Amino acid sequence: MISTYKTLNYDLGETVDMIREQVNSFARDEIAPRAAQIDHDNEFPNDLWRKFGDLGLLGITVDEQYGGSGLGYLEHVVAMEEISRASASVALSYGAHSNLCVNQIFRNGNEAQKQKYLPKLCSGEHIGALAMSEPNAGSDVVSMKLRADKKGDRYILNGNKMWITNGPDAHTYVIYAKTDVNAGSKGMTAFIVERGFKGFSQAQKLDKLGMRGSNTCELVFEDCEVPEENVLGTVGSGARVLMSGLDYERVVLSGGPLGIMQACMDVVVPYIHDRKQFGQSIGEFQLVQGKVADMYTKMNAARAYVYTVAKACDRGETTRKDAAGAILYSAELATQMALDAIQLLGGNGYINEYPTGRLLRDAKLYEIGAGTSEIRRMLIGRELFNESN
Repeated sequence: MISTYKTLNYDLGETVDMIREQVNSFARDEIAPRAAQIDHDNEFPNDLWRKFGDLGLLGITVDEQYGGSGLGYLEHVVAMEEISRASASVALSYGAHSNLCVNQIFRNGNEAQKQKYLPKLCSGEHIGALAMSEPNAGSDVVSMKLRADKKGDRYILNGNKMWITNGPDAHTYVIYAKTDVNAGSKGMTAFIVERGFKGFSQAQKLDKLGMRGSNTCELVFEDCEVPEENVLGTVGSGARVLMSGLDYERVVLSGGPLGIMQACMDVVVPYIHDRKQFGQSIGEFQLVQGKVADMYTKMNAARAYVYTVAKACDRGETTRKDAAGAILYSAELATQMALDAIQLLGGNGYINEYPTGRLLRDAKLYEIGAGTSEIRRMLIGRELFNESN
């Protein structure tokens, strides 16, 4: 369900407005009607990849010569927001493909890599993923155990990656591994790994609390052979590739909580008209009006922050503290808004005939993925402290 009431005009420009309208229309027709089924079945509708490609959404920040749309991070955030409004799990897989994988290859790949991988990723013929986290290395990235040992003209990878969005379905993976176990962060290297590489496999798909349908699994590397030309960036530059990419990742993924917040409003606003108690619509009660007002203002405050940070990215003025701040603020508000939506629906909010439970389960992921809320607070506080010296 996507409501049609007017939202605040942020004066983001004709291109952004066009993207919002286009994606909103597509999501309303193609995604929203099956969002509950996607959640129930825990299956991603594979027909959406080609359709996203036809809309130009999969390579939204990629130059047109590689099959992309040549747009910016603000447009990417808005696309992420509108898809999330219909289905947060579909949007998470979309974001993992279009930003975590495609944008990283575009930003860090050499010409041969971009020519080889980006066209099929941008069209939706191939699906992309990024693998950073491990069973014992989530927030503590430098402690990763995946080894990449040079042997002739290739690297031999051994280890595991965990909680990998699009892992079961992807054809192209951006993988981070240790090429020098004694060099700390300077011993990390990024690789492009293809499905079908010898020694590479996907373990069983994970059964998650939320974001069901955004297929997730463990990746297994057993003497996996990766050609040396598949090093992304340079050997030993993996930490730089990873951390710079994380800033953009956090900004783009912030569109997810924005979409969930709007989805909460899409449920609540019609409901408070239709639900009658004591002979009148519950929306006429001042306590209900007050809660809806709080939801509306929090959502728009989060939008203003996220859009501002996205525009800064497009100007080349990305800061780690604001990239972390955008997703910290929007993620925690999305979880709270989902709880508020459940409360406003009362008993109906607690049953699965209504989408509020799914919205809550989906929202919680954004306080964990792309760096936990605790890590984000640490990054913001540390940067503010260091800047003030």
